[in-house]
Amino acid sequence: MQAPVSAPVPDEVTPEKSRDALRAAQLYYLQDLTMDAIARELHTSRSSVSRMLSYAREHGLVEIRVISPLDRFSVLQRDLRTRFGVNAHVVPVPDSTSDIDRLERVALSAARILTPYFDSNMTLGIAWGATINAVSRHLPKKETHNSRIVQLNGAGNTSTTGIDYASEILRRFGQAFNAPVQQFPVPAFFDDPKTRDAMWRERTTKRVLDIQRHMDVALFGVGSTFSEVPSHVYAGGYLDADDFASLEAAQVVGDIATVFYRLDGSYDGISLNARSTGPDPSVMHAVARRICVVSGASKITALRGALAAGMITDLVLDELAARTLLTEDTAQRLRGSRE
Repeated sequence: MQAPVSAPVPDEVTPEKSRDALRAAQLYYLQDLTMDAIARELHTSRSSVSRMLSYAREHGLVEIRVISPLDRFSVLQRDLRTRFGVNAHVVPVPDSTSDIDRLERVALSAARILTPYFDSNMTLGIAWGATINAVSRHLPKKETHNSRIVQLNGAGNTSTTGIDYASEILRRFGQAFNAPVQQFPVPAFFDDPKTRDAMWRERTTKRVLDIQRHMDVALFGVGSTFSEVPSHVYAGGYLDADDFASLEAAQVVGDIATVFYRLDGSYDGISLNARSTGPDPSVMHAVARRICVVSGASKITALRGALAAGMITDLVLDELAARTLLTEDTAQRLRGSRE
């Protein structure tokens, strides 16, 4: 008599297996790494990576997006939401990764995260810069209708109109979402605040400002003088020696769309803001979803200021930046309690 064939034993579900499978799935589905590249990063074999991905699919960890209920990135995301009240998306990037590669991987994830948030009948505001330029190169195609893209701040300076740089970024967003683009053909900074005030009364300019006031989503990075990958506004000839001196005197730590702020989130009394063409913080605060993309620990001081200003609803950043932000915030709280 033939012995009955035993049913296959299902793969045991453990937190450790789920954690490893989630990490592999994030690298494979969200960052487009090959299985060989994942194997090198996780210090394992290609066949082990294949099993991790199969485990992730079989146990419902991968659907349309990567679900991560057990890994350390979810813990970081939860802690960021608790501390700062933002929807955080932590991108897994090894600490040893170069700043350029780190930016590309964060930008790729940000492009994927943005897509579900922007749809037909919506307006997306774009603040040009090195980070958003990187995001624009990774946008997947999504057909939308009656939507539009608007530039948030001027891009010209004394040596260039900035049109080529900013318009290429906007063009990529327009092509990705099949949406018309509204450029903002003004300098990043006027020489005189009165010139800006006069320009803001012009009907052609008021039309763009009105579009900005009706944004549904705003996408931006944070500018910082401390960044390893220089922010375009600080490295592109937009500021002279006197401007840098005034920013230092005002204790500025960063900017969003060329509007500057301090570590405590305040922006009043910063003289350069009176000449800036970026949107007033009150305009930004009225936007339902404000997505900030940050790569690297060198921008954390600027990010802390932006969070203190209440400028961010959704934050996309790498693991190192997330850990650094939480560590610095904890240290600041401890110093405050001692004082």
